[in-house]
Amino acid sequence: MAAKDGKGRLRLDKFLADMGVGTRSQVKAMARKGRICLNGVPVKDLSVKLDPEKDAVEADHVLVAYASMEYYMLNKPAGVVSATEDGQYPVVTDLIETALRKDLFPVGRLDLDTEGLLLLTNDGKLAHELLSPRRHVDKVYYVEYDGLLPADAPSRFEAGLTLEDGTKTMAAVWEDDGEGRGRLTIREGKFHQVKRMFEALGCRVSYLKRLSMGALVLDPALEPGQYRPLTESELESLGRS
Repeated sequence: MAAKDGKGRLRLDKFLADMGVGTRSQVKAMARKGRICLNGVPVKDLSVKLDPEKDAVEADHVLVAYASMEYYMLNKPAGVVSATEDGQYPVVTDLIETALRKDLFPVGRLDLDTEGLLLLTNDGKLAHELLSPRRHVDKVYYVEYDGLLPADAPSRFEAGLTLEDGTKTMAAVWEDDGEGRGRLTIREGKFHQVKRMFEALGCRVSYLKRLSMGALVLDPALEPGQYRPLTESELESLGRS
């Protein structure tokens, strides 16, 4: 995020770079050719500061919209990586086509074949608050599995499971819907944790979808691959305005 001075102003070159117009060197080259305007006037000195709430910036005669922070809810589809870049698979940030900023990142990870709620933002503080092991933010998953769970599975989830590699998990809550499906609430995010917890009980997860993360609940109207900005009430529930 571009750093503001005490009056809320930003350097023009940082503004342009953060809004994805180009790299520092690219926007400088654009300015030399008169392609950058501030309030209708061509600007060659990109160290000038502006108020993003009042001043109008244009690049090649196109108004450059500004956002200091962006928050998007994505229903992550299978086959897409929870990352900003990958050499083999498409990444979740490519799905957010209307984003103004180019520094969005996914808050946490969902496996390649896992669907469901994923928050994308450039708010590093919020990401830390949601992912910090000290916060113990609840994450609810819808699970379909193959095999037969033992009768005492709910109590074993509640007591914390020991995974096959000896890792001990925190207490979890299992709500069984019958016929090999249900909802699992965990308060941590170890690698492939849900799948490994079911493996520890002799079952295999065949489908996994995250339904919520803390106060943020997946919008049921979003199909896999669809997204939308967070609402004001959702931002308030996350402690953001």
